[in-house]
Amino acid sequence: MLFAPDTEEALDFVVALANTAPGASRSGDDELATVADLGEFLRGYTYSGRIDHDEAELAAVRETRTRLRAVWTLDRDAAVDAVNEMLREARALPYLTRHDGSDWHIHATEPDAPLAERIRVEAALALIDVIRMNETGRLRVCAADDCIGIFLDLSRNGSKRFCSVRCGNRVNMIAFRARRAETG
Repeated sequence: MLFAPDTEEALDFVVALANTAPGASRSGDDELATVADLGEFLRGYTYSGRIDHDEAELAAVRETRTRLRAVWTLDRDAAVDAVNEMLREARALPYLTRHDGSDWHIHATEPDAPLAERIRVEAALALIDVIRMNETGRLRVCAADDCIGIFLDLSRNGSKRFCSVRCGNRVNMIAFRARRAETG
C-alpha cells in the first residue's frame, strides 16, 4: 500500500467526483447536473455532517470538482500552493474525532461547515500525504485523447496511463487498426 487507507479513500473520492465532469464521465455528460444527481453520488460515500440538498450546494460542489481536478495537473510546488489555499480559505484546524462507528480519524472543519468546504479540506489533507511523500506523479490524467478523466496510479512501477480499462482498450484498438491499415 502506497498511502494510508484514509488517504487513498479520500483520493478515490476526489477521482470519483472529478470524473463526474463532462468528458470524464462514463456517459460523457455532467453527472452532477442536478441536486438529485449529487444526492445519488453521495450515497456511495460516507460523508457525515451537514448536507443541504439545494442548488447552492450543488454549484459549490461543482466548483470544488473543478478546483480538485486542477490540482491533479499541477507540479509538486504548485500543488502545495493550491492545498495551502484550500486549507486557509476554510480556516482548517485539524482535530481527531470518531463518529458513526468510525475509529479515530482527522477532520479539519466542523460538521456544520458547507459540504463543498469539507470536501476540499478532506482532499487537501490527503494531498498533503501525496506531496510529503513526493508522489504527485501518481496523480494522473487519462492518456486517451478523447478523455479528461483523472486517476490515482497505485501500480507498483507507476506506469498506468489510462483512467479505465475501457479507455486503454479503445486507444489500443485505434492503434491496432492504424497499424493494420498501414500494412494492409
